[in-house]
Amino acid sequence: MRTDDFDYHLPPELIAQTPSEPRDASRLLVLDRQRPELSHDRFFNIGQYLRPGDLLVANESRVLPARLFGRKATGGKVELLLLRRRDEQTWEALVGGKGVRPDAELEITTHDAAEHGVVRARVLEVLPHGGRLVRFDAPIEPLLPELGTMPLPPYIHTQLPDQERYQTVYSKTQGSAAAPTAGLHFTPDLIDRLKAQGIEWTTVTLHVGLDTFRPVQVDDPHRHEMHSEWFELGVEAATLINAAKAEGRRVVAVGTTTVRVLETAGLWSEQAGHDEVRPCSGDTRIFIYPPYRFRVVDALITNFHLPKSTLLMLVSALAGRDKILEAYAEAVREQYRFFSFGDAMLIV
Repeated sequence: MRTDDFDYHLPPELIAQTPSEPRDASRLLVLDRQRPELSHDRFFNIGQYLRPGDLLVANESRVLPARLFGRKATGGKVELLLLRRRDEQTWEALVGGKGVRPDAELEITTHDAAEHGVVRARVLEVLPHGGRLVRFDAPIEPLLPELGTMPLPPYIHTQLPDQERYQTVYSKTQGSAAAPTAGLHFTPDLIDRLKAQGIEWTTVTLHVGLDTFRPVQVDDPHRHEMHSEWFELGVEAATLINAAKAEGRRVVAVGTTTVRVLETAGLWSEQAGHDEVRPCSGDTRIFIYPPYRFRVVDALITNFHLPKSTLLMLVSALAGRDKILEAYAEAVREQYRFFSFGDAMLIV
């Protein structure tokens, strides 16, 4: 297996710059692994492809307004993207700007400097992935709604007037550097209609890091290093998952981040000698690529992913590389919208 095996041609104009309105009006490509043909629909009709008794599991993580702008003490401009909190004042971050070395002093001014003053930070060290460990002079998270902006992916060049459009309607626990985008298609009404159809719903948490979305840079994917992401699978989710599996009902992951939670929990439980998924939390570096034996996930709702990305490898592990690349080729022909604000795919 080579990284180039997961490449495909995508015309730049198919990269969605704005979200669909309303959310569930996005298009839906249905890949049924038992049938040769693909189906084309709209997301609000996804219930037609699900069964009563299916369990939808979604990632309720909420995106932090974690892009900050400031200056070095010497006057040069800097941009910070907070990735992960070590403690209340210390964060892992990507830092843009020249000469941002250890011990560099940074100043970040809030929109209301009279009220909050200047937030100061010091770079502690350069991290192995090229980011920085930064310590602020006060807890920064309470100030993020005032001084931060939403960290949209670099391939989105259009401003987002409503910042909530980069949050799922069920987002709850802050901590992500990027949205779990498969969930952006759901509306409260659609969730209610699915529940009325006899479909169950539960949530887990995985705080999404940027590494998940980056293309693999090495020729051999086995040499790619996945960075860790924090997750939690609670008692309620574990109970519903185990009941569904015991009764032969499908567990449908909403997004690849949810797949990472469920398969990590399944792997950890198996390694501990348990037949059922146990509640758990911690850091996961799971890297799913073909061939892979799925322990929990039976079906997947997802968006269309970047070429040569770990996420494209993950969906290929579920549906088969050839089927996925055929589906992506058809999506390009049919002018589907790709990536974070793009259309959706259902793999059953």
